[in-house]
Amino acid sequence: MEHYYAYVYVRILQALGAYGFRGFYERKAHFLQSVPYALQNLRWLAHNVKLPIALPALLDALHGMLGSEKLQALASSADGLTVRIFSFSFHREMPADTTGNGGGFVFDARSLPNPGREEQFKQLTGKDAPVMDYLKQQESVHQYFAGVLSLVDASVSSYLSRGFKNMMVSFGCTGGQHRSVYLAEQLAKHLRGMNGVEVVVRHIELEKMGR
Repeated sequence: MEHYYAYVYVRILQALGAYGFRGFYERKAHFLQSVPYALQNLRWLAHNVKLPIALPALLDALHGMLGSEKLQALASSADGLTVRIFSFSFHREMPADTTGNGGGFVFDARSLPNPGREEQFKQLTGKDAPVMDYLKQQESVHQYFAGVLSLVDASVSSYLSRGFKNMMVSFGCTGGQHRSVYLAEQLAKHLRGMNGVEVVVRHIELEKMGR
């Protein structure tokens, strides 16, 4: 376990140290050009590496860097469109737009079947296979998501052609744990790989839960 933690910590230090804080303050060209790649590395660590012990301070620092308006602004100055996708709970915290665009799409998923009402899904999230399988079996979810794709794809195409840098898409549900998370992940999967598009995903409620 200690060796695993050391490996994870080194990966985080590499993601940070390789780009240098000095370049941030001196606005060196090489550093500014590498900011988007640094953020990509950090996002990969945040979403793919599971720490064997609880380290809330480290995770808070990681999410703080990913949510930094200054770093996001530097990343947005690069070519291409950054699509920020959020999941959230309507009963708690709405996602904040830090780009200055004034917001974006907000989709209400509360009309869809709620896995959270089923005992076997209550402790799971929209990223867990049983919940994903349940939602994939619902025709209403397919119809809903098709409508989302129609709107988002048209906007992505328009934004790219007009040289826009930022786009925001948010999915809300009752608890911000199942439906909204699932839809956010599915949209991210759909958009990843598109030329000129960078995808950033944040799950507001899951972050609070440390998941």
